[in-house]
Amino acid sequence: MRQRATAPLAVLLVLLATSAALAYDPKQTFHQGAFVISPEVGYGQQFDLEGKSGFTGLEFVNAGVRFGWLPFNPVGPGPLYGSFEIGLEPVYQRYFEPVDAYFAGLGATFRYHFLSLGRLVPYAELAAAAGGTDLKVKEIRSDFAFMLWGGAGVSYFLTDRTAVYGGYRYQHVCNGGIERPNRGFESHTGVAGVSLFFE
Repeated sequence: MRQRATAPLAVLLVLLATSAALAYDPKQTFHQGAFVISPEVGYGQQFDLEGKSGFTGLEFVNAGVRFGWLPFNPVGPGPLYGSFEIGLEPVYQRYFEPVDAYFAGLGATFRYHFLSLGRLVPYAELAAAAGGTDLKVKEIRSDFAFMLWGGAGVSYFLTDRTAVYGGYRYQHVCNGGIERPNRGFESHTGVAGVSLFFE
């Protein structure tokens, strides 16, 4: 008896979820001129890309707020149908292992949203930031640094204007050769955030 009552309820929930997904129109959210505010947090670990001696093994957390703008309406064929976002992001990164240090700066961000899967929206991103730091390790020792990252992830739209997202970033930090040493370092980073879309 319980199974007979549960089956129609499950079918109803699937139909409601499907209809909600079908009702979502990305053109309404990702229209030309829309603004996006995306607070986000992350965690990362340095990895030894070059296999050199003197690997520090940094661990860190970071946080930022991306202020994005959509300069175009969605474009592209089939699975490449999507929307381009450009923005600025103040970012703060706190190193906590094996040293206590920080990076604080401002970055230019670029993100492409793939819009052919309804409320599930994969993305690819690139960013470049510059700022101050007090990190003094074998790979880098300066008061100024560049932070570059590239990555990919996926957003899910809870409403037509609100999405949660998570993804992976490959991060590189260096000082551009303005001081020595400047081996720089690479890190694997995970990120999670919320995007709020405005007209």
